[in-house]
Amino acid sequence: METVPIVDEGLNFEKVWVSIQSLVESQKATDRQMQATDKRISELGNRFGDMVEYMVLPNLVAKFEELGFTFTKSNRTEIKDREHDIFLEVDALLENGDKVMVVEVKTKPNIDDIHDHIERMEKLRKYADLHNDKRVYLGAIAGVVFSDSEKIYALKKAFM
Repeated sequence: METVPIVDEGLNFEKVWVSIQSLVESQKATDRQMQATDKRISELGNRFGDMVEYMVLPNLVAKFEELGFTFTKSNRTEIKDREHDIFLEVDALLENGDKVMVVEVKTKPNIDDIHDHIERMEKLRKYADLHNDKRVYLGAIAGVVFSDSEKIYALKKAFM
């Protein structure tokens, strides 16, 4: 039996180039998978947020009636006023003849959510003033899980 010597060709440009291309393709595949996963997580988060809103919104009018407020109309609202640069979404806008309750719904409200709602209220007041809407605008934040510190902070900021 005759043995064939193993020839070590060593590294050359072609071998290195093929290895690099293989790594690049592998990284692109990983990036695509991560983007798809991020998209699914985002969609799940949106669905969970929608679910929370659907759980909370039907009871809002009744809850505010318990607190002495009567509202005859409720809806989600989106304002896109390019002329005045006012853009906002409201989870629940409860209305009657002289009052509007602007409600933000969160799974677990935090301090940033409260600040965001303050800004939303300011934009909505500006929009109302531009349309000669003299009703009183009140704000509220609803949450499934509301820590004591966030609840106290929201109350200090005049939210219900």
